[in-house]
Amino acid sequence: MSQIRNASPMPLSDRPSLVDPFGRHVHYMRLSVTDRCDLRCVYCMAESMTFLPKADLLTLEELARLSRAFMALGVRKLRLTGGEPLVRRGIMDLIGELGRDVAAGRLDELTLTTNATQLDRHAEGLYRAGVRRINVSIDSRDPVRFQRITRWGTLDRVMNGIAAAKAAGLAVKINMVALRGENEDEIEDMVRWCGENRFDLTLIETMPLGEIDEDRVDQYLSLAEVRRRLEARFTLTDLPDRTGGPARYVRIAETGGRLGFITPLSHNFCESCNRVRVTCTGRLYMCLGQDDQVDLREPLRASPDDDTPLIAAIRRGIDAKPKGHDFVIERRGAAPALTRHMSMTGG
Repeated sequence: MSQIRNASPMPLSDRPSLVDPFGRHVHYMRLSVTDRCDLRCVYCMAESMTFLPKADLLTLEELARLSRAFMALGVRKLRLTGGEPLVRRGIMDLIGELGRDVAAGRLDELTLTTNATQLDRHAEGLYRAGVRRINVSIDSRDPVRFQRITRWGTLDRVMNGIAAAKAAGLAVKINMVALRGENEDEIEDMVRWCGENRFDLTLIETMPLGEIDEDRVDQYLSLAEVRRRLEARFTLTDLPDRTGGPARYVRIAETGGRLGFITPLSHNFCESCNRVRVTCTGRLYMCLGQDDQVDLREPLRASPDDDTPLIAAIRRGIDAKPKGHDFVIERRGAAPALTRHMSMTGG
């Protein structure tokens, strides 16, 4: 196992908080460890993708040091994303290292978002490292449709991964992107299946990030419309729950399950945003829906034994965090709101 340098983060009582210009305390970071993925979902990527050269990526040691700099500034929740995070070589070394921060009380929670294709091999290791819950992206439980949406995916492999996660003791939340004319007829079934398995479910509107081979006007399905349909079948009760993410939650009386709605287009969710994203190349994005970013790689590498320049760069980014994003899907054939793909920023 490779050795990752274990710097000593600032004591909890001395941690300054990160507060953006709108008074929001930032204590949640989503860290992309790779832009690569072993699937090619139609709403996320083109089938033929050009990924970053491996030399451009932060090393595992740099990702750990960067994470601890954010912990020193009050970040309490860390989610690893991609691409698909579990395809990164050596990723379990990084997860194990960050798990020590959870065990020591320097981090409240370490989680990840995955497509589950690698979970059958890694679920037990994730639990041993201190991960207690994961998000799994699955947009259909029909094998033919699943393969069509993911282009390269095999449903059985994903289901085996989910079963392995349950067996290891990991709590599973299912993420489902609602796609008009593709999987909208499966949403009720997904609600029932998640209820039977005690999985939380979050529905997500497609986001206009990056060039793909489809037209997102055709894909876009408003979750306000989905909710109206579900209310004809189920009893939905709004919940005050907040998990550090953008979802708004309801309880479904018929299943007992919790259902979340992430609505970047039909209802802006920015007013309580407490998170930032860092890419696998060390770019700090203060908002998923804006292109403003701060380079953290340069100060990280320029001062390998001094985090002061890195801390200063992080603070500059938080000081520039915008009030919200401006996502819109309004006309057929329009360019995406942003040219970068979701896999580059991190889910």
